[in-house]
Amino acid sequence: MKLETLTPNLMVEDVRATINYYHGVFGFETVSTVPETGDELDWARMKKGNVDIMFQSEESLKKDIPEIRHESPGGGATLFIKMTGIKKFYERHYNDADIVVQLHDTFYGMKEFTVRDINGYYITFAEPIDNQ
Repeated sequence: MKLETLTPNLMVEDVRATINYYHGVFGFETVSTVPETGDELDWARMKKGNVDIMFQSEESLKKDIPEIRHESPGGGATLFIKMTGIKKFYERHYNDADIVVQLHDTFYGMKEFTVRDINGYYITFAEPIDNQ
């Protein structure tokens, strides 16, 4: 047995608005959607570099997994994205992202900052200090 990849599937209020946010703010590209056309989307997969994230509407995800019927989008979930070029990325998004933790060096050797997306998820972007 071998685990191959991990792709988060995040519950969101509005898949289309989430696509627009991740594309417009962070430059993610849409890989696929369900349905394939239309304004009302149940699900989407987006990608930037080696990072894949799926977004599923709250209604659709709660149908698929009834056990989460009492959960809400966001819910304290965090994502950690390792990257290169963090200083430029931070400067580029300083005014258009909801930065909740400013760019800083950590005791574990990373330079990172954290944003809150439009659904309440927290995303930490990080680069090893020795890469800079």
